[in-house]
Amino acid sequence: MAKVYKDLREFLATLDQEGQLLRITDEVMPEPSIGAAGRAATRMSNGPAVYFEKIAGYKNPLVTNAHGSWQNHALMMGMDKDTPVKEQFFELNRRWDKYPCDPVIVDRAQASCKENVIESDINLFDVLPLYRINDQDGGFFLSKASVITYDRDEPDNLGKVNVGTYRIQVKDVDTIGIQALPFHDIAIQLAKYERRNEPMPIAVTLGNVPLITFMASTPIAYDQSEYSFAGALQDGVPVEITPADTDPHLLVPATSEVVLEGYIKPRVRTCEGPFGEFPGSYSGARNQCEIKITHITHRTNPIFENLYLGMPWTEIDYLMALNTSVPMFKQLHNEGFPEVTAVNAMYTHGIGTIIAVKPRFGGFAKAAAMRFLSTPHGMAYGKLVILVDDFVDPFNLEQVMWALTTRVLPSKDVNLIHNAAGMPLDPSSYPAGMTTKLIIDATTPVAPEPNPRPVALVADPEGTEEWAKTLAEISAALGK
Repeated sequence: MAKVYKDLREFLATLDQEGQLLRITDEVMPEPSIGAAGRAATRMSNGPAVYFEKIAGYKNPLVTNAHGSWQNHALMMGMDKDTPVKEQFFELNRRWDKYPCDPVIVDRAQASCKENVIESDINLFDVLPLYRINDQDGGFFLSKASVITYDRDEPDNLGKVNVGTYRIQVKDVDTIGIQALPFHDIAIQLAKYERRNEPMPIAVTLGNVPLITFMASTPIAYDQSEYSFAGALQDGVPVEITPADTDPHLLVPATSEVVLEGYIKPRVRTCEGPFGEFPGSYSGARNQCEIKITHITHRTNPIFENLYLGMPWTEIDYLMALNTSVPMFKQLHNEGFPEVTAVNAMYTHGIGTIIAVKPRFGGFAKAAAMRFLSTPHGMAYGKLVILVDDFVDPFNLEQVMWALTTRVLPSKDVNLIHNAAGMPLDPSSYPAGMTTKLIIDATTPVAPEPNPRPVALVADPEGTEEWAKTLAEISAALGK
């Protein structure tokens, strides 16, 4: 059984024990120190979390880069910190099949997120050490919140309790803005409230169990429960949730550091942004929904968890890498393309995706690419799709480049799909939300596609694996 964390604090303790957390005990200015440290941490070979104990002007601590390396990602899953990425992919894939592992609903007295209550004179600056992540941001952003909403027409349907990650800008002491794009699940729910001009209940939770945070940014079906998936990814150990104080249908993580409760104002849009986004560029400013915060609960001495976004790779890229790759693999492999052996959608949330497949006939690989581009996530995000043979490791870019340089005849293997849906935050999309898709077929041609120059692959010499183990043992003994 994998190690399971009951809250963020247990996860941070493990990171500390494993040398994956750095404590800053001196007082720092919130800007530019926190953003700069988050940027710097992702450039370290082990990408540690950074914990700030004292922040000038504020009373509570902050942690950034908690998910910001493959070592931290492995520890999140209860695995050895040096577990290779491909092994983490297939372990996630194994646990995925334990869905659903439904959450346990605990009462208020058992929920540590209820230790302290603020019911009047709401002031977010009293609870959260807010700061600009990048210097041209339009304000203070919550970049790592898990946002809880539910379907107005089916409030008791756990599958339609949405746990999502959306960028949130602090507008005032009790007012925040949220970006809810049309292809997000929250937009489906918001439309039902706004048709009736009704406020939409919402909870914004900060500092959660690491696999809840992981699932909040995972593309799954509208009627699938992020909480039930989090339990599955905890190797079958359910997560604990509890009703929010202001609405019993808002089920929040029981051990969150901070829970902001309130409502989305119906049919109200105000300027939000600009914001330094995950493609590595500023997003610009747009009219977005506005939320009124009416109630706050939090743990004693709550830890504010936030992440840095900028030119990849940053923490957001590690957080969204395999939680995009695994569901995309599941959808392709289980829904018509069992020949797909792995999917690497780690690059900019799947804007660039590499698919390993064993083609059954000519054109088969391109069909797999088109299926990916027709999934809900692939339609919105997918732009560049590379197909490689099943014997190519899509997580090994050296092998992928080998396939591109030895298997692609540009005149027949490169295809463009014009005037397609795209990701509005992709700065190359024009107009925002429209793009051209690119498919590169780097697989070996199979009949009836002609292959005028068939070649035999060079296989590893017999005994290569045994020698790899021997050399590794010698290297370890020498301390290298």
